[in-house]
Amino acid sequence: MISDFPAIVDACVLVQAAVRDTLLRLFERRLFLARWTDEIIAETVRTLRDKLGRTPEQTDRLVNELRMHFPDAWVEPGYRELIPTMTNHEKDRHVLAAAVKTPCEVIVTYNLKDFPSEALKPFGVEAKHPDEFLIDLYYIDGEIVIHELHEQGTALRKPRTINEVLVSLETCRCTQFAQLIREKLAL
Repeated sequence: MISDFPAIVDACVLVQAAVRDTLLRLFERRLFLARWTDEIIAETVRTLRDKLGRTPEQTDRLVNELRMHFPDAWVEPGYRELIPTMTNHEKDRHVLAAAVKTPCEVIVTYNLKDFPSEALKPFGVEAKHPDEFLIDLYYIDGEIVIHELHEQGTALRKPRTINEVLVSLETCRCTQFAQLIREKLAL
């Protein structure tokens, strides 16, 4: 199944390699349309370098890959004019403004507290934890999700089983999703 709903993917999600890989694979399969901004990508790069010790070469490669494989994911700069009207947490107003501009109904983020419902509701936007969002994608097309999890494991330099991929996702706080897949596959 192809789905055409856009979702803003926050920097805090993009820094998590296992979740990023899973989401990008599902974006490639068109289960949703990932969206981000230059600001979100810059925040991702800063976190990868400053907190996770990635080199400039590693982060440059990631950004180049994102630009090459997902050129339509970037939200046009016109969202910046909306930032002052957003009422969510100040540091994440740019994310909500991008969601409103796109328009997106979903922001995928670990920082749910920065996106209170009273700030989102007027725009018809909902913030979802990646765990919940991945479960939603499973219910859109579970066959594609399971196939891509298998592919994700085999594409690594040191191939991993689907269960090992699920362990990586659990490390990224996607435990309910991992449990759902294990139940469906009787692992």
